[in-house]
Amino acid sequence: MNPIIKEITAVQVKHIVAPFKVGDGVRVHTKVREGDKERVQVFAGIVIAHKGSGIHETFTVRRISYGEGVERVFPVNSPNIERIEIEKNSEPGRARLYYLRDRTGKAAMAVKEKRYEAPAKKV
Repeated sequence: MNPIIKEITAVQVKHIVAPFKVGDGVRVHTKVREGDKERVQVFAGIVIAHKGSGIHETFTVRRISYGEGVERVFPVNSPNIERIEIEKNSEPGRARLYYLRDRTGKAAMAVKEKRYEAPAKKV
């Protein structure tokens, strides 16, 4: 990124963000304005993508609502995001979990966790 743009946008970048990653179950608390009132709405689901850097950093959260898949893209540095809570940690084997789009039922929310197995010792 251009150093001049980086310097200008450095003021708007949030430095205190929850350390979530792809595959984690999160609850995103967003501010919603309705007329002159403002309230907080929660969108809970699995992070399927994390893109960009700096002011352009975004993440995509997917959930199943009434049997239909719903995805929403959030800018990490948006002033409308109040906080991000991590519900469930996981270790997927991929950087993007777009394969969850083809799944239905419980399988749509199940992220295959990567398990580390130590190599067998020769005796």
